[in-house]
Amino acid sequence: MKKVKVGIVGLGRLGKQHAENLAFRIPHCELTAVCSVIEHEVKEVQERWNIPYTYTIYEDMLQNKELNAIFIASPSGFHCKQIQQALDAGFHVFSEKPLGLYLEEAVEVQEAVEAHSDKVFMLGFMRRYDKSYMAAKEKIDRGDIGKPIFIRCYGLDPALKMDSFLKFAESNYSGGLFLDMAIHDLDLARWYLGTEGKEVWAIGGGYERKEFDELKDAETGAAMVRFEDNASGVFLAGRNCAHGYHIETEIIGTKGSIRIGTVPERNQIVLFNENGAIQECVDGFLERFEQAYRNEAEEFINCILEGRKPAVTVRDGVESTRLAYSCKESFEKGELIQNRTNSLTV
Repeated sequence: MKKVKVGIVGLGRLGKQHAENLAFRIPHCELTAVCSVIEHEVKEVQERWNIPYTYTIYEDMLQNKELNAIFIASPSGFHCKQIQQALDAGFHVFSEKPLGLYLEEAVEVQEAVEAHSDKVFMLGFMRRYDKSYMAAKEKIDRGDIGKPIFIRCYGLDPALKMDSFLKFAESNYSGGLFLDMAIHDLDLARWYLGTEGKEVWAIGGGYERKEFDELKDAETGAAMVRFEDNASGVFLAGRNCAHGYHIETEIIGTKGSIRIGTVPERNQIVLFNENGAIQECVDGFLERFEQAYRNEAEEFINCILEGRKPAVTVRDGVESTRLAYSCKESFEKGELIQNRTNSLTV
């Protein structure tokens, strides 16, 4: 079987992990080109992995006709433009979440993807490719918990990385807590409940670090969402989790419930000593979702080779952005927001 030749843009923490997966762990894939505005990142990857082509200008990489697909792992503020440029240049495209930082540009990307229907487009909602979240979806679809009517999501990043989170929040590429972090959980809610958000109330603030208040962002924030079929959800996102990286989801139905990740355990070891029973927790998203990142990249490559489209669509990106942006608006205004769903107008 032929190989799909991929060029990746963005070699930060997640981008480098994606690049390594594409280079060494994804069948029928060849990492042919890498691009970053940081020259030493490009040089390091080329020397270590023997990558044929390197670029510091994205548009130059799009001129490489050997490539079949573009993998976008750049900062969030660049996603929309880079997606459209890659599609217009004739490439299949994978983009990390979020689709965009502004609803208007996300809608423009949806129109671009639909105009290039011969190309595979996939958005990086990797939790849909985690085995536990996939198993929960199967049980919900099978009716094991009846009709799902409530979802509770915790997305908490480790406190030890607070300084880096604050620096990211200061940039123009974060989008804020709800667009950057909670969007994964908002996407899961749409996926599990099978409906769109209708009303949003979001609160939060800076607690350990008041600098977040000055940036009109939240160190920890919570949103309550009422969905169109009267299902509801509570979403907590934060950057100050003392015990590590904590991702937890609960779906309650009319006949039962499912919990995922109640204890963010690193392994099956429990240490018993004078401090009690101790379990080590995962310390970041790359560790917790290591296999899910591989699975989604492999699905992208397989879709190209098999001529089919992935289950995660550009509409998922638009509607999750729409809901996350409503959360952001509610948080900033301090009032209930009506989520504007199912429309290409904003």
